[in-house]
Amino acid sequence: MNQEEKTTIEGRIVDVLKTVYDPEIPVDIYELGMIYKIDVKDDCTVDIDMTFTAPNCPAADFILEDVRTKVESVEGVKSANINLVFEPAWDQSMMSEEARLELGF
Repeated sequence: MNQEEKTTIEGRIVDVLKTVYDPEIPVDIYELGMIYKIDVKDDCTVDIDMTFTAPNCPAADFILEDVRTKVESVEGVKSANINLVFEPAWDQSMMSEEARLELGF
C-alpha cells in the first residue's frame, strides 16, 4: 500500500470517527480531540490511540465498540486495534475550534 492509499483510507476513517459521539456531549470524538493517533499499516490494519474526557467515562465500552465497528467498516480496512490511552491527559485545549464554539467555550 502506498502513501497516497494510506492517506485516502485515513481520510475515510476521520469521516467515520466524526459520526461517533459521547452520549453526554453533543460533539463528535474527533472534534473533541479524543483521537491521538491513526496509523494505517501496509497490511490494511489500523492502530488508533484515543482517550476519553474523563478516565471513568460511563460510556467507554459503548464508544470503543462504536469506534472499532465504524473503522472496520471503512473500505480498505481489514481490522482495527483501538488503544485506550490517558497520556497525555485530555483537556479542553485539544478540542477543535468548531467543538469549542458548539460547547460555548
